[in-house]
Amino acid sequence: MNSPDLIQRLHQHRTWVNHNLLKAAAKLTDEQLRSPFAIGQGSIWKSLVHLYAAEFVWLEALLGNEDPLLQGDLPGKLPGNQEGEGRIQSLSELQQKWSVLDLRWSDYLGSLTPESLGEVVYKKSTSFGLGKRFGTRRADVLLHVCTHAQYTTAQVTNMLRQTGLESLPETMLIALARQETQSLS
Repeated sequence: MNSPDLIQRLHQHRTWVNHNLLKAAAKLTDEQLRSPFAIGQGSIWKSLVHLYAAEFVWLEALLGNEDPLLQGDLPGKLPGNQEGEGRIQSLSELQQKWSVLDLRWSDYLGSLTPESLGEVVYKKSTSFGLGKRFGTRRADVLLHVCTHAQYTTAQVTNMLRQTGLESLPETMLIALARQETQSLS
């Protein structure tokens, strides 16, 4: 397996996990989805929107937009953004937007070459070093998107467990691999 193939596999796993998280979240009431927790972004809802927003912003950076912002992430990120303005309002809206984003990611990942992985990608920070322009190797950005997703997934899964959800979503890469192997049999 070459480097682009490995990165594509990690992103395939990330996408699969996102779908599993959304399916699990669909079993919750709106109250459960938005209930406060002292982890993640403060609720299952906010953590899912944050996960989507991070994937959107990083794909934009990988495509050359150094200052990407997304309405719908945390309040106060966009100048003049009023509370609720431009924000994702429902789980079905989030699922629809994420489906579109997944297609964009798939197209992008399909274009990777071993040479492109060493190129530097620039992005202005919206967190650490707020407003500062950072350059990072493309491969490291692509790996960061996956490790950030895993970190946030663990938080969401913990919150789902605390809601009392009986069946937690599959999140491990080995579960995806076994599922694929079973479908070949």
